Amino acid sequence: MPLLPPASAIPDPELAELMAFFQETLGFVPNSVRTMAYRPAIARAFVALNRAVMVNHGRVTSEQKRLVALLASNAAGCRYCQAHAALAAQRYGASTDRLRALWEFRDSPLFTPAEKAAFEFAVAAASIPNAVDAAIAAELRAHWDEGEIVELLGVISLFGFLNRWNDSMATTLEPDAQALANDVLGSHGWTPGKHG
Repeated sequence: MPLLPPASAIPDPELAELMAFFQETLGFVPNSVRTMAYRPAIARAFVALNRAVMVNHGRVTSEQKRLVALLASNAAGCRYCQAHAALAAQRYGASTDRLRALWEFRDSPLFTPAEKAAFEFAVAAASIPNAVDAAIAAELRAHWDEGEIVELLGVISLFGFLNRWNDSMATTLEPDAQALANDVLGSHGWTPGKHG
């Protein structure tokens, strides 16, 4: 049972307009943002940060950002965010094969060396305690420039906020996200847990 139900109405017209952003990324406004809407200033700030972090400035693609988010959310243990990141990754071009192989990214031929460096960074940066070491940093810098590293860490940090928010709220998972997660993450032990 969620700590709070999602707000059923969004009386703030500016916020309602901003929340339409999620129609593109997920196909619906997530319950996580609907719970933030109890304090519209928090929800507006979150949507603005989300848009700034997830926009593409260079080589880091929308699909790659969502795969980084999925791995970071897995490291943090947030099943809600894992499902959302998988759904968004698929909407931005991730194949079912890439989604299913993500758990073995180190050995999979489906990922480039640059992606593997980003994914290793995501897992280490989202771990508690933080596990980013000199070797992970050097491999990341070998493949990505300063701006791209900032983008990658922005995704990991954004999802760190979401992981805390959704696990603490026990946010109810939306049906489309749950169906995809059951399909592509279920074979790796994913269940909705308290988000079901």
